[in-house]
Amino acid sequence: MTEDDIALVRESFAQLNRRRTETAVLFYGRLFEIAPETRALFKDDLAIQRAALMEFLAVVMATLRDPRGLKILLRKLGRSHRGYGVADRHYDQVGEALLWTLRTSLGEGFGPQMERVWTTLYAEIASTMMTADLEA
Repeated sequence: MTEDDIALVRESFAQLNRRRTETAVLFYGRLFEIAPETRALFKDDLAIQRAALMEFLAVVMATLRDPRGLKILLRKLGRSHRGYGVADRHYDQVGEALLWTLRTSLGEGFGPQMERVWTTLYAEIASTMMTADLEA
């Protein structure tokens, strides 16, 4: 990612993070709408999971300039998610829900450049997490 890309994704995340709960509620609502089977992967009380989602995104934002550190984090998270029963197809569903949440939350502020940057970032996150148990 370029410095401009990093600035753009961080700026948009800052807007989402100001409405952490609303953002996470939108995300999980959309995920369960497009992929109802994913609901079984989560405990009944989603409050902790919602907070974890936003914290995860905050950590990603903080480590964008440290690709090695980010990759280590994502591999660890990918292995733990595999243990929870997350399958590769779920990453596409999560990506769709994330982009929808961004579009919905940011409205006109979510233009083509921002969509490109978030799509690229999420593709890297998903790819690293999905292949975590294949890498040493």
